[in-house]
Amino acid sequence: MKYDLDHCPDRRATESEKWRRYPPDVLPLWVADMDFVCPEPVTRSIVDRARHGIFGYPQDPPELRELIVERMAELYQWAIQPEDIVFQPGVIRGFNRACHMFTGQGGEVFVQTPVYPPILFAPHNAGLVRRELVLVNDEKDGYVVDYDVFDKSINSNARLFILCNPHNPVGRVFRHEELSRMAELCLSRGLIICSDEIHCDLVYREHRHIPIATLDPSVAASTITLMAPSKTFNIAGLDCSFAIVQNTDLRKRFKGAHRGLISGINLFGWTAAVAAYREGREWLEQVLTYLHANRELLIRFVENELSPIKMSPLEGTYLAWLDCRGLNLQQSAYDFFLKQAKVALSDGAIFGKAGEGFVRINIGCPRSLLSEALERMKSAMSKI
Repeated sequence: MKYDLDHCPDRRATESEKWRRYPPDVLPLWVADMDFVCPEPVTRSIVDRARHGIFGYPQDPPELRELIVERMAELYQWAIQPEDIVFQPGVIRGFNRACHMFTGQGGEVFVQTPVYPPILFAPHNAGLVRRELVLVNDEKDGYVVDYDVFDKSINSNARLFILCNPHNPVGRVFRHEELSRMAELCLSRGLIICSDEIHCDLVYREHRHIPIATLDPSVAASTITLMAPSKTFNIAGLDCSFAIVQNTDLRKRFKGAHRGLISGINLFGWTAAVAAYREGREWLEQVLTYLHANRELLIRFVENELSPIKMSPLEGTYLAWLDCRGLNLQQSAYDFFLKQAKVALSDGAIFGKAGEGFVRINIGCPRSLLSEALERMKSAMSKI
């Protein structure tokens, strides 16, 4: 079926965090939540299940495990087994759980900044030390890894490396050779890799996502891969995600690290995930085409209308990273655009010190909304 992505229902009348955090005159392009109605089969499956009328404790459906196994084989030629899959309510629980494997032992967790804020906080939640590997902002190639710093930073206290790929917020989709070098450095020092790949399905046509665990069996044996249907099919509120852990011993440690705090998936999360993976491809293909056009609009507008703002190459995710340092503002770019343009973006500072002077903009919205927000930003900039 043809989906109308140019319009969405009024979300201010719902419990939407995205649309209710700011006053009605503010356009919200901040949190990673798309403004597209989810696939029709997902809605239909939830309505059908609701009609049953009994919502007792659910058990994970075997067909979801099989769908994930088939999906990994089709997309990445990755042969996993149903028992390799560990379900959990969200990817954030996943990398926190990975950190909690080392609670009581102490040690360091390495993250690449700027990065998704919950990744920054996860080491401290487990009583570990965070070590930041700052990505190098190359004007030509976008953000790249400084392997010398990576190598020299890993010491005997290193326990875990949290990779974000596709990377939020800088939009990189790491290449095979980049992943191989990072994996080699981690394995040579005995680090476990926890790879947040929640945006793996949201990659633009000239790029290809490669799960780091697919590089080699030795890498897979030291890797916890985190994925979910939530970002892909815009069902984040249903709390369904999974980890793929092929090493039996590592999987046992990972499962044991929940410490009684991580609940299971809710019934409607199971229902939506099965429908999305079974029947959501047509919707996803249309969304990717639409996001590609939104990305091209943003690239042109930034280049032609928002100078001196610069945009990092957007290879994956629907989240673009804008360098606003050239504006020489007396306040953060986030505050400036919120107050002067009535556009709510994500403040780069929350992604770590390396994000200061930047903002993140969500392009997963109707094109008219994105265009209006950009025009507002242009107008605000014309007054300084």
